[in-house]
Amino acid sequence: MGAAAEWRPAEDNGRVRTTTLPRTDHPLTAARLREAFLAAGFTVDGLLDLLGAPAYTALARSETVPALRATRGDGPLPTLVRLFLLQENVPHARVSGVLPVDDCLAAGWLTADGEDAGGELRANVDVRPYGGPSGEDWYIVSDLGCAVGGAAGIGSHDEGVVLGVGGASTTLAGLTVRTPVASALDLGTGSGIQALHAAQHATRVTATDLNPRALHITRLTLALSGAPDAELVEGSLFEPVGDARYDLIVSNPPFVISPGARLTYRDGGMAGDDLCRTLVQEAGERLNEGGYAHFLANWQHVAGEEWQDRLRSWVPRGCDAWIVQREVQDVTQYAELWLRDAGDHRTEPDAYAARYEAWLDEFEELRTRAVGFGWITLRKSGAQEPSIVAEEWPHPVEQPLGETTRAHFERQDWLRAHDDAALLAGHFKLADEVVQEQVGLPGSEDPEHVVLRQHRGMRRATQVDTVGAGFAGVCDGTLSAGRILDAIAQLVGEDPVVLRERSPEQIRLLVEQGFLEPVV
Repeated sequence: MGAAAEWRPAEDNGRVRTTTLPRTDHPLTAARLREAFLAAGFTVDGLLDLLGAPAYTALARSETVPALRATRGDGPLPTLVRLFLLQENVPHARVSGVLPVDDCLAAGWLTADGEDAGGELRANVDVRPYGGPSGEDWYIVSDLGCAVGGAAGIGSHDEGVVLGVGGASTTLAGLTVRTPVASALDLGTGSGIQALHAAQHATRVTATDLNPRALHITRLTLALSGAPDAELVEGSLFEPVGDARYDLIVSNPPFVISPGARLTYRDGGMAGDDLCRTLVQEAGERLNEGGYAHFLANWQHVAGEEWQDRLRSWVPRGCDAWIVQREVQDVTQYAELWLRDAGDHRTEPDAYAARYEAWLDEFEELRTRAVGFGWITLRKSGAQEPSIVAEEWPHPVEQPLGETTRAHFERQDWLRAHDDAALLAGHFKLADEVVQEQVGLPGSEDPEHVVLRQHRGMRRATQVDTVGAGFAGVCDGTLSAGRILDAIAQLVGEDPVVLRERSPEQIRLLVEQGFLEPVV
């Protein structure tokens, strides 16, 4: 896809417009554009300095008035913000002092609304500064009106629209394991943010999408960010990559469970949660040994069925899995969320009611009572007895979680290889930034219960008895678990044999949840 493709005529519904995209066969223009952005301070830090935190965060809610007020003055940075983030027409003379205008017009980054140098220029795409994990200055390209999202939704029925960075994108990027790998697959690449992250630690990156417009925009994102190009392949799910295997697979798929008309950027076109199930089940055959697959997903809560059992059945043979449910919405909340996302609430009341009825009919037919949101991580372990952890965790976490994810699976390996006898012979240390809280009535001599709490990663809290608290408190790697328990038994006057017999289960839980780390 070299030259600018002739997409459908621009559609302006007040929020989202699709236009002819910039050409991808002008790499020098993209490089010069990047240099101009950096010189003007068109970066995350530059935007924060110019707009201030309130106006900057308002942009993420699709509120542009504070940013418009902050960019009334002249200067390179206000010019770029108005042009690429706020989609304002800007006088030619003002832009020419900041960008290589002739090159940008020829390559399709800009369009002239006047016939001469006295006219105005407008951007053909959104460009949003985005900070990489090591402080890199990157740029995410998307369709006009899609660089920032927010609670108001996209408000478009255009099937080809390509979104920019949202909360789901950053969540997936943050929980992905970032070890060096030979090959990575970004399945359903969209604007290319996951491919951009993967390019920093993968020798070869493949990005796929059913939407050819998304592949074009991904190439623009990579070029404007100064990243290596990726192999871009059009097609659905794993079909375009055949039997190829990867060390890393990431996907923020169109997981919305919806009836009727399908929007490519959010609806997969399969009934219920079949798209997410298919992705997870087929990923096992596409992973190299030791490889990871990370998915964001929605799943049904079906009457008479535990959601954990439903998702455990998706896990392919030979894979460990960590499934985390972050939120649950009842079917009415879910329908309203996505009706608003497409702008259906702004249609005639009868049309909105009909669409709402269609959603509820679909859920009733599927016996769906609620929908879960969360993430699914697979690790190709080849284990005869795989570790499958499915849990609900709606509480705040500390991103990035990639290292937490990697450590979770390493702990599963260790636990699988150690029976109770080996566990008692093992050495452990308390994880960093774990604190103990004692809960009880004021003035009471003994606490009602003791809580261990993490301040990093998943930020878990778990209740332990006094033996568990004492055990964790002295774990510094020097003594074996068995010797520590023997000492505790002597202090509390308990039979050490009985204490050794009943403690492994609690120790396993503390290891599994990351409160204790095996010393190997």
